[in-house]
Amino acid sequence: MEKVLNQQEIDAMVRAARGGGAAAALNTHEPVVTPWDVRQTGQIGRDQLQAISALHETFARNLTYSVGAYLRVEFTAALVSAEHLTYGEFLGRVPEVTYLATCKLMPVGAAALMQMELGAAFPLIDVLLGGKGLGAAPERQVTGIEEQILETIMRMICRELQNTWTLLALEFSFEQRRQPGEVRHLMSPEEKTLSLSFEITVAENRGTLNLVFPAVVSNALLRKMSAEWAHARLPKAPATDERLRLPLLGCPFRVELSVRIPQVSADRLLNLSPGELLALPISSAQPASFRVGEREIFRGMVAKRGNLRAVQLQERSTTLVDLESRS
Repeated sequence: MEKVLNQQEIDAMVRAARGGGAAAALNTHEPVVTPWDVRQTGQIGRDQLQAISALHETFARNLTYSVGAYLRVEFTAALVSAEHLTYGEFLGRVPEVTYLATCKLMPVGAAALMQMELGAAFPLIDVLLGGKGLGAAPERQVTGIEEQILETIMRMICRELQNTWTLLALEFSFEQRRQPGEVRHLMSPEEKTLSLSFEITVAENRGTLNLVFPAVVSNALLRKMSAEWAHARLPKAPATDERLRLPLLGCPFRVELSVRIPQVSADRLLNLSPGELLALPISSAQPASFRVGEREIFRGMVAKRGNLRAVQLQERSTTLVDLESRS
């Protein structure tokens, strides 16, 4: 069965035959426009995120040793993720029934949020009360007495954070437990935060510990770490110097061999005539100055090599030796 073309298909074929097909094809490749989200400004780079993760993996190991030794039971902490989130995004992930507390960061006066799932909180409380941390965690909030018991572990977490963040010389002081309604006003929902998530294992129970730091301290930590990286790269300068030295070896420099002559009177110079010898008050054995640019490098005697003038170097300039000793 033959296909019958409509008017639009016929017009398209005519335009293509007249050369309009290429232009039409170009018009189809329009630039792709993607909406820009202002909240993505200042996101942590990949290298920075790796450095933050390495730093807090050390924190997790130290926390494992200190809390495990204190509780005398199986206890491990492991970093799960490090993210740059707005405070509102983090609050959207917090379960309704959980343990929340704040940690004061001095001297900046900011506060960090600590959130621990009950799957890890209740086993810790049980161990601190003399139990073994076994069994399922109850589905209820932590009571006032249990809150005071768990405070011991939270203070240990603050102490290990202070040891980890030594670059900023911050003091981490545990404040108090917080209710969900209180933490919503701790920071602005649009404020960027550094969110660290750790998996806590107590005996056979597991839970998550989340630490949220405001931008004022997380950005300061990143700046300090960047300064440390720059300082750590300084010993690699010799390799850079070598790359600069090799091209310089092929560069030409103007050199000259000169003798400093005492002053001659103008009357003596005016009475000179061709063929006359001018006696200079200087010994012919006095070494000449071998200069590179305007700086004297060596002292030597005028010499000859074939048809070329030369200099026989005798000693290094005292000025050059003084400069090297100062450097």
